[in-house]
Amino acid sequence: MNDFSIDATDLALLDALQNDASLSWQALGQRCGVSAPTALRRVRRLQAAGLIERQVAILQPDRLAARLGQGLVAIVEVTLERQHAQALDAFEQQACAEPAVQQCYRVSAGPDFVLVVAVPDMAAYHALSERLFCTALQVRQVKAYFSVRRAKADLRLPLPRHSATAATADPAPH
Repeated sequence: MNDFSIDATDLALLDALQNDASLSWQALGQRCGVSAPTALRRVRRLQAAGLIERQVAILQPDRLAARLGQGLVAIVEVTLERQHAQALDAFEQQACAEPAVQQCYRVSAGPDFVLVVAVPDMAAYHALSERLFCTALQVRQVKAYFSVRRAKADLRLPLPRHSATAATADPAPH
């Protein structure tokens, strides 16, 4: 599915879905200036091409923590003993298998990985660190920063601006 281009309608749909993926096909089409069937067809095409990874609900951690108890978010830098491909791949696989690891980035210059971790409390963080950092002998250094306040969290990707007139056309199916 690499043989198609992304036009203004696709950009409008992607932008609208990043803001609210719960829109009905009718509402999505109206917002993007196309019919509901066109919106459905285009979104299915974008999903098949792998441009839409998944659709999820984004929870508000502070409000949820207030109802469930404590909540702790840490940004963790991890440096491995060795940086060969097998060690990097093994740690990445281990980190990504942990439900508490929300995001895992392999980075360059500085640490080898940056993780965003969400756990209920410090005891849960300690248990995670034992599993992820202490039992794995390839971890040389861990530096954790604990969040005291989340100022912004946004998973939307910046997209090129799309013109309103191009988004209103109902192009032929692809």
